[in-house]
Amino acid sequence: MLGKAWVLADGIDNVNSDDLVKKILAGRGVSGEAEVKKFLNPSIKEYMPNPSVLTDMDVAARIIADAVQRREKIAIYGDYDVDGITSTAIFVKYLRSVNADVIWHLPTREGEGYGLNNDAIDEIANSGARLLITVDCGISGVDEVAYAHTRGLRVVVTDHHSPDNVLPDADAVVNPKRADDTSELTYLAGVGVAFLTLVALNRELKNRGLGVDNSELMNFMDLVALGTICDTMSLIGLNRAFVATGLKVLGLRQNLGLRVLMDVAGIKQPSVYAAGFALGPRLNAAGRLDSAAPALELLLTDNPLIANDLANKLHVMNQERIDIQNAIMLRACEMAEEYCAAGRVSLFVCGENWHGGVMGIIAGRLKDKYNLPSCVATKSDGVINGSGRSIAGVDLGKIIHDALAAGIVSEGGGHAAAAGFSLAEENENAFCEFLENAVKEQLNGEMPSPELIVDAQVDAGAANMRLVKKMAGLAPFGQGNPEPTLVLHGGVLRYASVMGGGAHLRGSISTSTGTQLSFVGFNLVGTPVGDFLLDDVNVNTKIKLLGKLKENEYNGRVSAQFFVEDVAI
Repeated sequence: MLGKAWVLADGIDNVNSDDLVKKILAGRGVSGEAEVKKFLNPSIKEYMPNPSVLTDMDVAARIIADAVQRREKIAIYGDYDVDGITSTAIFVKYLRSVNADVIWHLPTREGEGYGLNNDAIDEIANSGARLLITVDCGISGVDEVAYAHTRGLRVVVTDHHSPDNVLPDADAVVNPKRADDTSELTYLAGVGVAFLTLVALNRELKNRGLGVDNSELMNFMDLVALGTICDTMSLIGLNRAFVATGLKVLGLRQNLGLRVLMDVAGIKQPSVYAAGFALGPRLNAAGRLDSAAPALELLLTDNPLIANDLANKLHVMNQERIDIQNAIMLRACEMAEEYCAAGRVSLFVCGENWHGGVMGIIAGRLKDKYNLPSCVATKSDGVINGSGRSIAGVDLGKIIHDALAAGIVSEGGGHAAAAGFSLAEENENAFCEFLENAVKEQLNGEMPSPELIVDAQVDAGAANMRLVKKMAGLAPFGQGNPEPTLVLHGGVLRYASVMGGGAHLRGSISTSTGTQLSFVGFNLVGTPVGDFLLDDVNVNTKIKLLGKLKENEYNGRVSAQFFVEDVAI
């Protein structure tokens, strides 16, 4: 009904429910009894590598351990998004636990922009710091690292963004995306790289009689999971273990700031969704509108009064961010429609004095709405600053790096799914065309086709709580490991009605086994799907439903329920 192709994974049509989980995993590249068992039981013990597999890791650990042992002041330099904030938080928390002298700096989005800058380096050097450690940034700061050395600072870079052709001449550069790194950990978030650095550092300090028990590092897993989820990194390999373990730690509510923020956001049960769509936006709001410092202070504080004040401040700021975002989104969609009408395969919309803090969010919304790589930017004082989000098959980070090498953008970086950039206003049209041509090249000249990926097609009679519990073993779900999308066949529409103030609907189908399965559809009223289901003429019609099978609890009764996304006959 949505006009999108349903693309079924190879070899899993009409799967027996007993084999469904194994077949879904096979479709995601996980096969073999040992690998399947490891995937279904994602523990840190099973997935944790020796941190030394990362190039320069042992060097970095020794440099930081030396500074701790000599009681030198150490500065942690992060980023203003959740990945950068959590990376900074775990480093500061750990260094405090070993009685190190530590300070931190998070740049402001509007005033300083992403990455290292010389004014901040001067401030750090003037404070008496002798070691600068970057987290979730620094890999593109060639000039800034060189300047830091002139100010007498040793520099350790930890990052996960794609490097330029020349690495900064830091004392150590820990980044799994280095060309000479063979760790195969390129999927890690910045906080994942930071955590592995702490593991290596703690091992080095323990050898010197100064480290902490490894169990204390596990207390940071809630922050590691949060940063990984909010940076939309693939939940595969070590990331899967980080998130699975981190959600358990988050459920223990040990971090005062996160506990209060969960209460303010109304979160009772930790989940990937809660982290990504409730906690993350509130922590991000500070950095989007002003300074990320309140978010970091919330994660570091042990004072309940301060925690309550900061959590409520972030909650209010997030609502302000939503209001700003909605106003800009309306105009961005109008501009995007013009691009689509022209048959372009990329979107680049730019407005005068749009708030820079919401560019990434709007780029993501445009990407989802139009199924095109999307860049959104704000223009002020002759300079354009923007963010981009990409679709499968288009490496936006590479495009931005190529544009940087071509001299079209003045600053930029990112990874396949997301990137940021700056350019002079006179290069606006050149960037727009460079983006379009680069996307065309990566897509081999083909227009991205709207499609829905289906993990398996099963008989509607098998859609029960037994199957729900089987699929729960595939969690945690997120980027790289999405919640399984199923097609249910053999169902007959019995009824559908409007609920939830007119935007949502509910109904049921009867199955070949004689059972009834309830379904819900959110924001489907007024769409072709909703129009079909709500039309009485279609009652008793055999249909196929595409969506997610989930657990539903109502009045103490637990049952299977299908969350409809599309319908076919």
